[in-house]
Amino acid sequence: MSFDQEWASARSTATAGVSMRLNQVAPEPGGGISSADLGVNQDKLGAIGSAAYALHGRLLKDGNHAQASTSESATTMSANGFRTGSAMSTVHETWGSQLKMLLNACANISNHLDYSAASHAKEEDDIKASLSASKIDEYLK
Repeated sequence: MSFDQEWASARSTATAGVSMRLNQVAPEPGGGISSADLGVNQDKLGAIGSAAYALHGRLLKDGNHAQASTSESATTMSANGFRTGSAMSTVHETWGSQLKMLLNACANISNHLDYSAASHAKEEDDIKASLSASKIDEYLK
């Protein structure tokens, strides 16, 4: 039996008992409109932003503690004819670029969450002000 024949046989055997079934939830009474709303919990955003800020601070402090010794080791090994020196230099450069990328990511997360929380709070205040103004207009008419 050739590979193609064996493969066709295996495929037909595997798909013989397969049928399509859609899983679904029973429709809700009243037209199926759910009451689920998209919500942002400011406490959760604040906790994530704070964690990103704390991680940024720790990485900034601890991420480069071996920078000077790694660079010195790479230079010394290269000067003494060890091929490991160039590899150590590559590791040092890669670590620096990856650390910088991670620091930027943490800063972006923290800053974005701070901005999002402030932006949503401002939008909420604007909506409340416009709703209360429209109620006042109703009473004046």
